[in-house]
Amino acid sequence: MNVFDIIGPVMIGPSSSHTAGAVRIGRVVNKLMDGQTPEKLEIVLSGSFAQTYRGHGTDRALLAGIMGFRSDSAEIRDALEIAKERGISYEFIKRDIPGAHPNTARITYTLADGSTGSAQAASVGGGNIRVDLINGMKVDFSGESNTLLVMHLDRPGVIAAVTTLMRWEYADLNICNFHLSREQRGGNAIMTIEIDNMPPETLIEDVRKLDHVTNAMLIRRL
Repeated sequence: MNVFDIIGPVMIGPSSSHTAGAVRIGRVVNKLMDGQTPEKLEIVLSGSFAQTYRGHGTDRALLAGIMGFRSDSAEIRDALEIAKERGISYEFIKRDIPGAHPNTARITYTLADGSTGSAQAASVGGGNIRVDLINGMKVDFSGESNTLLVMHLDRPGVIAAVTTLMRWEYADLNICNFHLSREQRGGNAIMTIEIDNMPPETLIEDVRKLDHVTNAMLIRRL
């Protein structure tokens, strides 16, 4: 147990689950967008998020995180206005997501070039989160570790190519968790690789060059 577990996060807002956790969910989306400003956001809120999001500032917190602010940023209070100033069109939708944690948000974004993406995550208490879906595919990570996401086609040898690259070119990196999800055999798939230490930017570039890899991104420890 660490100090964060005992006293909770440094934050703006009334609730670690509904505010600090929501900021961290938004920051995952910010990483997925590689820091770009979205043109459009659809934010589905489920469970208690849907019932209390205005009173607890969850709407502001999610937008703040999406725009790259942290849980202790004063800008959280004005996140709705800042989003409008940046030309971000957003919509909050209250909808039950079957089987989801009570504090769940599903965020779909559209960038200026027309590309889209999505993430579903839950605020599980004390400002901690669990990411469940990326672009509709199952994942399982918390953001507590540096997380490498590798989008690829489900082909023989792709996992071996990624792990071999890390073994021989980045031997100082220590993998602490690995998860694979795929839409169907031979279809789109995603590797989630959690790493104890911070990998260099060249790792992403090298992984993207591998056969059958469609994209790779690093979500730094939140």
